[in-house]
Amino acid sequence: MQPTMTYEKHALLPEVATQASARAGAGLSWKAKLALAALGALGWFRLDARLEQGRIIKHGHHHNSDWGSFPHTDDPFHFLPCTNATVPPGLDEAHPLEAWMRLYDPNPQHWSRGNGSRSLYLCGWLDVPLDYTNTSDKRVARLAVTKLQHAPERSKRTMIVEPGGPGGSGTSLVWRKAELFAQKYTDDTFDVLGWDPRGVNVSQPSISCFPYDADRDRWNLLTTRFHRESEPREAMLKADAMNQAILEACKREYGDVAGMLTTAFVARDLDEIRKALGEEVVNGYFISYGTGIGQTYVNMFPHAVGRLMLDGTEYVRDQRLIGGFGWAALDNITAAFHDGFLGECVDAGPDHCKLAQPLPGSTSLPTKSDLIKAMDGLFGRLVERPIPAHTEESGPMIISYTQLVSLIYGALYNPLGWDALAAAMHDLLQGNTSMVARMVDSWEYNPALPVAKHSSDELGMLVICSDQYDSPLPPDYDVETNGEGWYLDLWKSMVEQSEIGGNGRFLDVLPCRHWNATFGAPKEVYRGDLDHDLSHPVLLIAEAYDPATPLRNGRRLLREMGKNARLIAHHGYGHSSRDTSTCTDTIMREYMLHGTVPEEQETQCKADAKPYRYTEAKSSAQLVEEWKISMAETQMLRGKTSRRRRV
Repeated sequence: MQPTMTYEKHALLPEVATQASARAGAGLSWKAKLALAALGALGWFRLDARLEQGRIIKHGHHHNSDWGSFPHTDDPFHFLPCTNATVPPGLDEAHPLEAWMRLYDPNPQHWSRGNGSRSLYLCGWLDVPLDYTNTSDKRVARLAVTKLQHAPERSKRTMIVEPGGPGGSGTSLVWRKAELFAQKYTDDTFDVLGWDPRGVNVSQPSISCFPYDADRDRWNLLTTRFHRESEPREAMLKADAMNQAILEACKREYGDVAGMLTTAFVARDLDEIRKALGEEVVNGYFISYGTGIGQTYVNMFPHAVGRLMLDGTEYVRDQRLIGGFGWAALDNITAAFHDGFLGECVDAGPDHCKLAQPLPGSTSLPTKSDLIKAMDGLFGRLVERPIPAHTEESGPMIISYTQLVSLIYGALYNPLGWDALAAAMHDLLQGNTSMVARMVDSWEYNPALPVAKHSSDELGMLVICSDQYDSPLPPDYDVETNGEGWYLDLWKSMVEQSEIGGNGRFLDVLPCRHWNATFGAPKEVYRGDLDHDLSHPVLLIAEAYDPATPLRNGRRLLREMGKNARLIAHHGYGHSSRDTSTCTDTIMREYMLHGTVPEEQETQCKADAKPYRYTEAKSSAQLVEEWKISMAETQMLRGKTSRRRRV
């Protein structure tokens, strides 16, 4: 997978990009220069070679006839028009605003604009206290912020967006979706702002406990083996030892910062963003783990709640419990695989879904039961022996049980990618490995390009484990072995509930076994109730076949929030409401535009179309390309690029 630095992407020759990044970084610290050079070499930024080398702009105000001067007077975000050089200054910069202004490009032709002639992408940053519990600690977290602003005069309302994770990049979500969200939900009357939460991506400190991304791959095949493919105790203890090593490395690298990444601190950061915007309430669209941030925020700051949509709803009480981030996600996964991926394929028929064509040794069309049996047989063969394969990019490889199950679980997040995976599974059952090989042939980094240190993959485990650090231990938890038997039983029960999702979800929570011994208590977690009287009701969206945040979560949250919330029960496939429903979209639009909520506590909405029938048939190459796009969006929601799965 590509790295997760998330400003605008352009294809450049690496040597040109690197030279441009060096010019853009004149006067920056060596760390900032290294980051810019690496990003340029990786082709993620169109760094303009016409920037003047060494130009110093002190509190620069450069005038443009439409947009005025930048940064605007008393702008707490120091917004500049986004180019591919506008990366926030490093925390070690003695004069961060001057370093930032060196990256300002006064030529409006170089600015990143939206499709509307007057809309502009603005890049900035906001310093917030690193430790909200200690006013004498002057350290800061520097939050990267990107905003789509529709006109030189900002709108009266901003829709703040957050994609999930933990570890999802809000700046990336703005680049991908801000124009769609603004038009779809607000008629372009709201500006759209996203931020990288503390520890994530371009925000600083950015948590990366490996020196280079390449180092993660070295251990992945050894430490990520699923229950059915391994001797469970041996496999768990290898993964456990690696987790302990990672947490200890994080402590050496970041010290007490690891205890300042909790969802409660992120909620406090969100309120600082609200205040910096000068708005009385938070209006926003939060997805997946972002709904956990939203639930925490509205109960810590109930007076500052505006029109807030929580889509793909967690129930944050689960995240306070040992292993809760894992076991609370399993309800719908088997049904999503059997009824959705396989069952909808049969219903669509062989003209729409290649996997609905006759199976090997048969001349009749398969039933859903036939496909379930065929997939179980395939899994069993892979447990016994991986399938050899080959890709032009990477040469010889194998397709293992763990890889294939991970591939399927990732696909359940987004039904728009099912056409490609179904075609690949059909080919694999016929003995053709080419499509599946291309899908599993992914890296934490691109081995053909220079390596760089910039992925914040470890952030997720630090947030998950700190949020559950004080969970009461179960009665059968053996403290002397640090719960070895209990975790083995948990893994078995999770896989029995969901073969497709149970393994990855277990590996997400296993690192927490070593949190308390490594870090102790975090600075702050929210342990209050979720039923505060809010200044405005929130809108919850929970999905019937969601493989990460079950509909049950939304209903439990609704019962606790009572009159302070309304719920859309979205009957469709995938994680969050991406399986488009005019019913759901209309309610969300009326809510965001006018603050209108349904009279009923729960409203039923159905998706407009069924999987495999969204579009016309496509070639294998088109299917693989669409697969890559859908998986890129899924990875954004999970907040990392590794094969481990998270909300």
